[in-house]
Amino acid sequence: MGATDETAVSQSRRRLIVLTGPTAAGKGTVEGILREKHPHIWLSVSATTRAPRPGEFNGIHYWFLDEEEFERRKRNGEFLETALVHGMAHYGTLLQPVLDHLTQDIPTLLEIDLQGARRVKQEAARLGLEVVYVFIAPPSFEELKRRLIGRGTETPEQQAKRLETAKVEIAAAKEFDVVIVNDNAERAADELWNVIASEYDL
Repeated sequence: MGATDETAVSQSRRRLIVLTGPTAAGKGTVEGILREKHPHIWLSVSATTRAPRPGEFNGIHYWFLDEEEFERRKRNGEFLETALVHGMAHYGTLLQPVLDHLTQDIPTLLEIDLQGARRVKQEAARLGLEVVYVFIAPPSFEELKRRLIGRGTETPEQQAKRLETAKVEIAAAKEFDVVIVNDNAERAADELWNVIASEYDL
């Protein structure tokens, strides 16, 4: 990390909000309600080496990078965290945009999976970056299973794999600073806002 990054970290006066939760816990729904009510919140945009899907736009859904560019940025320490997903495509959170928004006192939110949150925790400690880790939990495992099957976007085999992963993720909730049970998306969004507002004196 260069001197510019170190200065940016030292000048960050607010804490990054990292949001995690198992599949079908309703993170996207909660996040959507939150951003409708509070559009000034900035959601970090991940970088990826996979090709854009129909309707996806660079800089809005993802930053689409080729393998060479992604690896160059990784070598240069430009990522807060990276991961190889399904052995096919790289994903990562670019550090500088996060720092830029934090130093401007803009509420900054990063939605990421459990492994990514753990990597952020390791890297944030090295950088001296303050982070609040929030876990969105389902009311119960049975409700999570009902939601997952009900949305009908995965095969039975994929559902089984996601449910096994969800068990591991739910068990890790104790690693987080705040746990919000999503039994009602509006209420959960308000609870998440209260966490953000307390960090940004809003």
